[in-house]
Amino acid sequence: MMELEQQLLQVSAKLYRHLGEEIHGEERDAFLKTADELFDERGQLIASVQQAGIKLSEKNPQHVLLKELDQGIQERMKSIMAEVKQDLKNVQTTKKSEVQYTNPYSSVQVMDGRYYDRKK
Repeated sequence: MMELEQQLLQVSAKLYRHLGEEIHGEERDAFLKTADELFDERGQLIASVQQAGIKLSEKNPQHVLLKELDQGIQERMKSIMAEVKQDLKNVQTTKKSEVQYTNPYSSVQVMDGRYYDRKK
């Protein structure tokens, strides 16, 4: 049982350190892939701990550290998600600007030169 807790603590600490690294442009895919693998490993360990019937207690220093790491991981993930959302928004804005540049009159609806006879 203690081995599971120790493994979970190590993987959580590794994930926390990994999420603290700075991401630069092209490295994002590799960064996210590594983070995903660490999340999968951590999820399996959490499931194993739950199956073993281990409950977190405030008196155990490892459990307190694990809870703090979890909160830190969540905060860093929120920050990373905000960056990704901002990048997606920038890409959409760039696409919209590019379309507007290539065809500036696409949004204009002109009825010039058309004649509709309303009589039947």
